[in-house]
Amino acid sequence: MDSLVNEVKQKMTKVLEVIKNDLSTVRTGRATPSLVEHISINAYGGTQRLKVMELATIHSSDPQTLIITPFDASIIGEIQKGILEANVGLTPSIDSQVIRISIPPLSEERRQQLIHLMKQKLEGGRIQVRQVRHEAMSEIKKQSSDKAISEDEMTHLEKEIQKLTDDVMGEIEAIGKKKEEDLMQI
Repeated sequence: MDSLVNEVKQKMTKVLEVIKNDLSTVRTGRATPSLVEHISINAYGGTQRLKVMELATIHSSDPQTLIITPFDASIIGEIQKGILEANVGLTPSIDSQVIRISIPPLSEERRQQLIHLMKQKLEGGRIQVRQVRHEAMSEIKKQSSDKAISEDEMTHLEKEIQKLTDDVMGEIEAIGKKKEEDLMQI
């Protein structure tokens, strides 16, 4: 039965990873590589679609500026064009061998929109966690009614699953609070 608990733990960990990745795409007023690293670019004359992070190094020189340094200087224009076409609200400019992106400060209205979006993404994660818990509880009840596990084992497993769920929900809450703080910083 420990395999069921481990399976639930793995599924909930995956949900947490998805939430973290999803939230990294929600823009704060701060320059972070995650804003552009997953944008697909038609590189080398459109023969391949590669992500920016596969074509260049990305770092922030200050809280408002991203610097993209292509591994191959010949595709600098294609990277710039790809970021513009991705329509993520960023304007890249070529500065000799690098691309600079200035991150404009967020307006109060835009901050509120992003917080709303973030809360929707967090709620989606909570729903997934509850779904994993529901499936596990159903499996425990089924095994109990099939007499595969005792009443005590059933109670113990249900408590373990609930504790895992509470821990993951707490982590989701903490991730949300941190992201909201980042969004509210000017």
